[in-house]
Amino acid sequence: MFFDRPESGELAILVHLKLDSEDQREDPREFEELVLSAGGDPAAFVMGSRKTPHPRTFVGSGKLQEIVELVEFHEAEIVMFNHTLSASQERNLEEVLECRVVDRTGVILDIFAQRARTNEGQLQVELAQLEHSRTRLVRGWTHLERQKGGIGLRGPGETQLETDRRLLAARIKTIHSRLEKVRKQREQGRRSRRKAEIPTVAMVGYTNAGKSTLFNQLTQANVFVADQLFATLDPTLRRLELDEVGPIVLADTVGFIAHLPHKLVEAFKATLEETRSADLLLHIIDAATDERDRNIYEVQSVLGEIGAGDIPQLQVYNKIDLLEQAPRLDRNADGLPERVWVSAVTGAGADLLQQAMAELLAHDMVEQKLDLSPVQGRLRAALYKLGAVVNEEHGDDGIAHLEVRLPRSEWNRLMVAEGIGERAIADENKWWLEEAAQ
Repeated sequence: MFFDRPESGELAILVHLKLDSEDQREDPREFEELVLSAGGDPAAFVMGSRKTPHPRTFVGSGKLQEIVELVEFHEAEIVMFNHTLSASQERNLEEVLECRVVDRTGVILDIFAQRARTNEGQLQVELAQLEHSRTRLVRGWTHLERQKGGIGLRGPGETQLETDRRLLAARIKTIHSRLEKVRKQREQGRRSRRKAEIPTVAMVGYTNAGKSTLFNQLTQANVFVADQLFATLDPTLRRLELDEVGPIVLADTVGFIAHLPHKLVEAFKATLEETRSADLLLHIIDAATDERDRNIYEVQSVLGEIGAGDIPQLQVYNKIDLLEQAPRLDRNADGLPERVWVSAVTGAGADLLQQAMAELLAHDMVEQKLDLSPVQGRLRAALYKLGAVVNEEHGDDGIAHLEVRLPRSEWNRLMVAEGIGERAIADENKWWLEEAAQ
């Protein structure tokens, strides 16, 4: 809606400042990748350092003059900042540079606009763009005076800017309403999966870590794969069979990035709920990159921000083919899978990954042998309704000997619904046996 992209790359001047006021600095190499992914053609990269950003133009007067000269020399069409600019800073810079100025958030939004393929994804991107552009509309309409009507309609009226803001607010409200319907549809699907006792495993990780390639390797799907940032935007769900667990739903989700704009987190709530409601997270990590530790930290930060920080997690170190390393499975002090080393491209370690997933999902399963008396028929019926009964035998004393297997969450819900605890089952059986013996 707001981005007019030419078919060829736009000549761009990139700007990155090292600021003493920043606790966590942006990576200039990653920013260059972002610009290339957005279709930009970097002509020059301006680097510098300041204690704090200039309030009017972000950069100082000397650095600003350097950018002006580079724009004129290269005939650049756009200047991109690896920082978040205020609306006034963007306006002031555009007045001086006489070309478009886009900050880091704008670049990421543009990439998302290109990648969105489904109607839901396009709505989410448009919402984020509209929210971002709300305070930036004035730069396009500063030359317009108030609208003038015909005879008998002249008056102060409203400015073109005010009209656009009103239309913008109406569009945002409409998109929120449509995305709420999407959210309810997704929640209905999740409820159906929970009712059918099908666990959900969500793949998360830094952008370009190889999630979609690994997703295709595990599910034989045909999800779009490319060596670029944010190649996957729309979530994809596939069914996968695991030994000892049965069917699960595997979800491929959008990649994270350092300092993911809050507008995107807010706009993509419906999509990110697939991550928040998962039973297990596969944290896909690019094992071959020098920024591995930083990327892990950034993903954990985003997971905490969206409320998924407490979900059980399995780290999957991908791209071991670039390290010439053999696949392996690392376990924690309790003997549970903690880390798997794989190659999504060659498929090496895929069997170990499925084994680790099965162990972790089965670890949260309750396997019990129950002795139920005839008065506990309702509990027996509930277990059968959940499909939890593995085997049943009846003794001469009328006791039903059941072997059950079900997720711990369902087991706990069932105990609460029946108003009993695990010990109470044995106590009630004993009471019934003693009464029958008298």
